[in-house]
Amino acid sequence: MTVKLFFDFLYRAIIQGIPLLYGCSGEILTERSGHLNLGIPGIMYVGAMSGVIGAYFYEHGRTQINPTTALLLTLGCSILGSLLMGLIYCFLTITLRANQNVTGLALTTFGVGFGNFFGGSLIRLAKTEGASVQVSETSKVFKKTLSLEGTPVWFRDYVGKILFTYSFFAYLAIIIALILAYVLRKTRVGLHLRAVGENPATADAAGINVNRYKYVATSIGSVIAGLGGLYYIMDYADGVWSNNGFGDRGWLAIALVIFSVWRPAIAIAGSFFFGGLYIIHNYLPGMTMGSQELIKMTPYVVTVLILILISTFRKKETQPPAHLGLSYFREER
Repeated sequence: MTVKLFFDFLYRAIIQGIPLLYGCSGEILTERSGHLNLGIPGIMYVGAMSGVIGAYFYEHGRTQINPTTALLLTLGCSILGSLLMGLIYCFLTITLRANQNVTGLALTTFGVGFGNFFGGSLIRLAKTEGASVQVSETSKVFKKTLSLEGTPVWFRDYVGKILFTYSFFAYLAIIIALILAYVLRKTRVGLHLRAVGENPATADAAGINVNRYKYVATSIGSVIAGLGGLYYIMDYADGVWSNNGFGDRGWLAIALVIFSVWRPAIAIAGSFFFGGLYIIHNYLPGMTMGSQELIKMTPYVVTVLILILISTFRKKETQPPAHLGLSYFREER
């Protein structure tokens, strides 16, 4: 692999990793409150589809769009759709204390169905050729990057390409992860949230409103995950929606939570690592179809190995929240 090809691989690995980072950051925040949300893949679908719906109806019939309006409308629709999914999960698992695993899987099924149903509806409305619908003008707003024209070739093709050629949405994922890392480790709110995830009965006895923390953390986590779906469509896929086009990225985001040992800062590097593993088969010469499929399993194999190491050494700082996946009923204290 030449140097230029290696830098191209790093660049594409980072782009592939950004949706995973959004999903992972949102799930880490949720799991820190003691809730295991397996609905992240479905929430990413809904976040993406809600944004596409808003962008499509804003673009439809217009020869020119207002970039600010297109950006805010698309973001607003995506946030609203993801938030509603998060609130549904909260109501079922926190208020009604339904099984978290079953609820999460149901949300994933619903989210994928929601995306495919409305995606098919938009395809018929747009009367496009093929099984896809495109919101290219809005996508151009999301994909705007810094210009490296006038810089030396070595900088533009190597260092500059790796550091400065992404959209604002990619940098936002990193900023959100760093903010979460700071809040969880350095603030009173983060301390309370971690206490809720470790032992909600003790946190409740100390005067912490357990249900409020769970609702807020899960809802915000769902919104963050939904933005990962929107990034995939608007940036990576150039505004093109096709049913079932996400692949297994939502599940990879959940696997990345384990890989990052529930730390958002580690998730940044982990997402780029997983992004590289996701596409590395395209850069290895002489790969057969069977070999490519085996290579695609690598992120999951790595996650299993990390899980084995965590379970073997049992270091407190690498363990999941003690109350993860368990419902809390105040009268049972």
